[in-house]
Amino acid sequence: MVDLNKVFLAGNLTRDPELRYTASGTAVATLSLAVSRNYTAKDGSKKEEVAFINVVAWGRQAETCGEYLSKGSSVLVEGRLQLDKWE
Repeated sequence: MVDLNKVFLAGNLTRDPELRYTASGTAVATLSLAVSRNYTAKDGSKKEEVAFINVVAWGRQAETCGEYLSKGSSVLVEGRLQLDKWE
């Protein structure tokens, strides 16, 4: 079976992108994205579920994010999913 790790996310930024550079000069932008889902519960009430997702962009794409995006911007992200482990 072929493995596939691709995600598409559409939402709004919860804060301005944080742009920084690695020691070798590569740009890295960190974005915080809010993605919501509206649905009707079994009792008929309207509900909204929001997921907050951290996104990392690299290189020229990171510089573009830092230049053109700000808090509240609507964005569509295409990339791969990477889970972090914390203790």
